[in-house]
Amino acid sequence: MTAIKARTIFVQIKCHLGTSYEVAARILDTVEPVAEIFSTSGQYDLLAKFRLAEGQDPGLFVTTVLQKVEGVADTYTIIGFNAFTPESDPA
Repeated sequence: MTAIKARTIFVQIKCHLGTSYEVAARILDTVEPVAEIFSTSGQYDLLAKFRLAEGQDPGLFVTTVLQKVEGVADTYTIIGFNAFTPESDPA
């Protein structure tokens, strides 16, 4: 069985005032590649982790899907390269 390669991106999301929990719920309900969403303090209200399918364009995903979710005011995207966990060996 061949595993489907996924690209992990993290997106910090600034929401319209007072809407961060509603925005998080909306993303969880409507945006399929979402893995996790955290509420955060600071300049951005949410930090979301997405696992995009191989070949899926991160920029297109963010601008045509995520930025169109009601209540999203701004985004900042970070593309992940490799995941290091206690079980992984980075060497």
